[in-house]
Amino acid sequence: MAYGSPSGEGEIESYYTHIRGGRAPAPEALEELAGRYRAIGGSPLAEITCGQAADLEERLGLPTFPGFKHAPPFIGDAAAQAREAGVTRLVGLPLAPHFAELSLGGYRKALEAAWDGELLFVPGFHDHAAFSEAVRGLLAEALADYRPDRLFFSAHSLPARIIAEGDGYLDRLLESCRLVASGLELPEWEFAFQSASSTGEPWLGPDLLEAVERSGAQKVLVCPIGFVADHLEILYDLDVEAQAFAASKGLEIRRTASFNRRPEFIAVLGAVVEDALTAATNPAGKI
Repeated sequence: MAYGSPSGEGEIESYYTHIRGGRAPAPEALEELAGRYRAIGGSPLAEITCGQAADLEERLGLPTFPGFKHAPPFIGDAAAQAREAGVTRLVGLPLAPHFAELSLGGYRKALEAAWDGELLFVPGFHDHAAFSEAVRGLLAEALADYRPDRLFFSAHSLPARIIAEGDGYLDRLLESCRLVASGLELPEWEFAFQSASSTGEPWLGPDLLEAVERSGAQKVLVCPIGFVADHLEILYDLDVEAQAFAASKGLEIRRTASFNRRPEFIAVLGAVVEDALTAATNPAGKI
């Protein structure tokens, strides 16, 4: 499961309306979002996600059914396809490493509403050893020919109220960063949020670009650890907006590559699914 993206400019309004729970966006907000999609030539997220699903199916020898939270095929559509295929036990795998009730909890609710068979829901994989090792590989690749002053790990911001509600999203993000950094010789690093929305309420910070400017670093590497594929938050927020910011400040900002359909990431997903199935079959760890 993934967030989803509009299939073309004509679908942006319906996509945005779905995100807003059926409330149509204001014309100026719609035009701003459409402009961002135009700037990146449209989002490749749906194609990448379906490719990841196909690769995972080949790796595991199990049928996979991609579904999106806010665009067709929806999560409910994927559940219906699984039912039609005779599946009775389903693994729900959101393609996001860090669980938050406000984000991945929505995937779980959508799947539970559509699926009446046995369900094994994966609540993220931020601390899975295979994921940590795969992120280390992305960092090693980026650092092979680049020596930044500062490394920033980043993830999608969420409304700040989730902290008061007891959600451990920030804790999981920081744990994930520490696990990746453990035993590595990295530049000085810190964590910051990106891609906050304008909803009239505070969102989690610090904001990535504000943190970059405050750090005084002239050469920066960003590792968007909260994302596993190229989409708007990568291709616009980091490759367009952050680059414009860097040019205006006389800085250099680079980012690590996205996993997309890299074999090492498909191996991560395979390990996560296999662990979920093993835990369900043998919950007490008995041999």
